[in-house]
Amino acid sequence: MIGFYDYTVVLTYIGFASGIMGMFCATTKHLRLAVFFLALSGLCDMFDGKIARTKKNRTEEEKSFGIQIDSLCDMVCFGVLPIMICFKMGMRHIYSMALLILYGLAGVIRLGYFNVMEEKRQEETDENRKYYQGLPITSMAIALPVFVVFSPLLPNHQAFIVMLHFMVASVGALFVIDFKIRKLSAKELFLLVIAVAAAVAVILFIWRSWWNLLHFHG
Repeated sequence: MIGFYDYTVVLTYIGFASGIMGMFCATTKHLRLAVFFLALSGLCDMFDGKIARTKKNRTEEEKSFGIQIDSLCDMVCFGVLPIMICFKMGMRHIYSMALLILYGLAGVIRLGYFNVMEEKRQEETDENRKYYQGLPITSMAIALPVFVVFSPLLPNHQAFIVMLHFMVASVGALFVIDFKIRKLSAKELFLLVIAVAAAVAVILFIWRSWWNLLHFHG
């Protein structure tokens, strides 16, 4: 069998499986579960790099393989899955679909650029990355669940759709805008995990009644 098989890639594969499950849920209009699986993929991505770095004797080929599969899985989980969810939530006009295509394209460009620069960086140093250039594509695993949690504050479904367009456009643009963003510390990452977990709990156990207030029917 081709490929590299060890514990360093297991969490990446679990995140990928979660993304596929989210697609199944989105296509069958189980949008609460689709957003849950998006968030779960994000949680997996938060820790897969840390797990990979625990193996000190990785070859250059294993490191490169890890970078490539991580980005491929990211495009599925945080590129394609959010597009499907947002489409099912109501972004179905021509301009909406154009925006979703641009969001996906921004994600592809960002991941391709990241792969090139990360391989170059690893050739020059073994230090952990301290800054990102642009917003990581995995940020959508936080942005969309949090947006859904606070959506009941919007007055009606039309306002929800408008703000959903704005959120997708903003996050997509930040993928490719050249600015530095500090990588989270262990403590900050822990707090972020708690916040995402809380958002997921709200989505699973409270969101149904809130969502009905917006008269959303998938």
